[in-house]
Amino acid sequence: MRLAASRHALPALFGISFAESSFFPLPPDAMLIPMVLANPKKAWLYAGVCTLASVLGGLLGYALGSLFYDTLGHKIIEFYHLQQQAENFRTLYGQYGAEIILLKGLTPIPFKLVTIASGLAAYPLIPFIILSTITRGARFFAIAGLLKWKGETARVFIEKHLERLTLAFLAIIVLGFVAFFYFA
Repeated sequence: MRLAASRHALPALFGISFAESSFFPLPPDAMLIPMVLANPKKAWLYAGVCTLASVLGGLLGYALGSLFYDTLGHKIIEFYHLQQQAENFRTLYGQYGAEIILLKGLTPIPFKLVTIASGLAAYPLIPFIILSTITRGARFFAIAGLLKWKGETARVFIEKHLERLTLAFLAIIVLGFVAFFYFA
């Protein structure tokens, strides 16, 4: 809450949103929520910064997935004779990639898993950018809008249940990783 009200809040929000879409485990909600609660008049600005940074970070995640597959990943797949499974994954992602990006971009499942998988599967870049913008924008603007609308009620609830909410949020992130690897 202290950082959310400081002059460094907006750059921190951008950095966390960017990193979460490519390599960092902390979701931007951890900054977005207290920032909107601290200054509801800037809710749309904060959601816009989150969205932009998330999409830009997603491009880095996409590049990491693509580069990993084209270099080390391809060699690992060949070593374990998993060429057919890798091709099946790429085919399925080509067929259902839009749905995967849209659905998982709205959830607490770490978006980096989607961005890296999109690069691994060589999902077309322009549709990836468009879908990422739609899904991340929907998520962050919905959070900001809800908090702007129910700000004081939300603040009281969060302060009263912060410990439980933090544990629940961490459990959701862990379950998100598990779900991604078992159901993607």
